[in-house]
Amino acid sequence: MNTNRTQLLRYAWLSIAAAVATITLKAAAWVYTGSVGLLADAAESLVNLVAAVVALIALKVAAKPADQTFSFGRAKAEYFSAAVEGLMIFAAAGWILITSVERFLKPQPLDNLGLGLVISMVAAVLNGVIGLVLIRTGKQHRSATLVADGKHLMTDVVTSVGVLVGVGLVMLTGWERLDPILGFAVGLNIIYVGIGLVSEAAQGLLDRTLPDEENERIIEILRRNTTGETRFHGLRTRAAGHLRHASVHVLVPGDWTVQRGHAFTHDIETQLQHALPGIEVVTHLEPVEDPESYSDMPEGQLPIDDGLDLPPGADTN
Repeated sequence: MNTNRTQLLRYAWLSIAAAVATITLKAAAWVYTGSVGLLADAAESLVNLVAAVVALIALKVAAKPADQTFSFGRAKAEYFSAAVEGLMIFAAAGWILITSVERFLKPQPLDNLGLGLVISMVAAVLNGVIGLVLIRTGKQHRSATLVADGKHLMTDVVTSVGVLVGVGLVMLTGWERLDPILGFAVGLNIIYVGIGLVSEAAQGLLDRTLPDEENERIIEILRRNTTGETRFHGLRTRAAGHLRHASVHVLVPGDWTVQRGHAFTHDIETQLQHALPGIEVVTHLEPVEDPESYSDMPEGQLPIDDGLDLPPGADTN
């Protein structure tokens, strides 16, 4: 397994431990109070537990090295995890909305609200801390799984805060229907977050290009190495889980030796890997003066500079 990716498994276990702890706390708060908001909050944490287990499995799969069956590795397994988490959020939100409507139509008295609030507050703080750790670590290591898991926990924090406010106001005002109203509002917010997770996972599975700032760093390096003799075009990039990929056509004089052309492309690849650690670069060497070199540009290429998709001296108007 990839050592760096294997080390991320400890954070998946941390997420599982946090989910078990918060489920226990929130279930106790619900039992003590009978609040539909606290029940919905506990249900969201149950989804967190299932999602954390899925994340653990995805990280284990993504950490496996490439082989003859999966020549480019299994990094995209992390997108499946993010998609599953988004769908689970939809399921939890739907159940919360239905339960909130039912409780609004048939309100019930709440008990031991003070104790329930304290227990739920402890669970919210725990989720918030773990969620921030997962998001920070996921972004640092380009792990879609950990970022999605962390966002899921932060969504749970939002749920908990909404529930705490609702239950607190019910305790102060005695208006029991306020509990399901705020529970319904929190359910809608959960759906919004779920849409974002599923959309992000889908774009990853469809080989979306790298973020704009990373593409700009690549283009800047290519422009710095563009001279009267050397040019570039056909740039394409994509993200696959924690991996980055880029391909570009490198145009050099046709009378260069293979050794000189190889040395030049190797230098370009080194510069790109220094700017974006871990990026895998594929270069295609072509003679700059040959018109055929400008007839095989791929669709969706990223623009490097005006006129670089045409032979030298061609009309760019």
